[in-house]
Amino acid sequence: MVRITYLYLRDGWLEAGAVRFRCAIGKAGVTDDKREGDGATPRGLFRLRGCYFRPDRVTHAPQTALPTYELSRSDGWCDDPAHPLYNRPVKLPFAARHEPLWRRDHAYDFIIPLGYNDDPVIPDRGSAIFLHLAQPDWRATEGCVALARADFLALLPKLYLETVLEVV
Repeated sequence: MVRITYLYLRDGWLEAGAVRFRCAIGKAGVTDDKREGDGATPRGLFRLRGCYFRPDRVTHAPQTALPTYELSRSDGWCDDPAHPLYNRPVKLPFAARHEPLWRRDHAYDFIIPLGYNDDPVIPDRGSAIFLHLAQPDWRATEGCVALARADFLALLPKLYLETVLEVV
């Protein structure tokens, strides 16, 4: 098994060793000055924080060395810069602004939170930056990085907590 410790993202392509995967990024491109709601993907080096998955849409837990977490209908992610749980997973119902992680589409069947703005969390610098599944039409994201399902599943077994994603 090839162990991927470094991922490189540039110009809509994610490089993992000798393999390249098409990806979707934020509708506003890549930025050095990420702000909540700007639609941009942050530039930088980011660790992978684990893998969340929809147990109703997969036949077994993801094959990966990353920690795995089953999603439920009550899972969300706080995107309210004024809330103390900003850029953290939360349980629904949740009074502050948040993003539900249990979606009708398949984008969040698998989610890998990127270590962006999480240590420490800085209000209004962006939240919920994930590696997730791309939409069938490859539309841009709100700031995340998205891969085709087959590519995501091919990459997942090669990812570890030491893996770093560089967005340039």
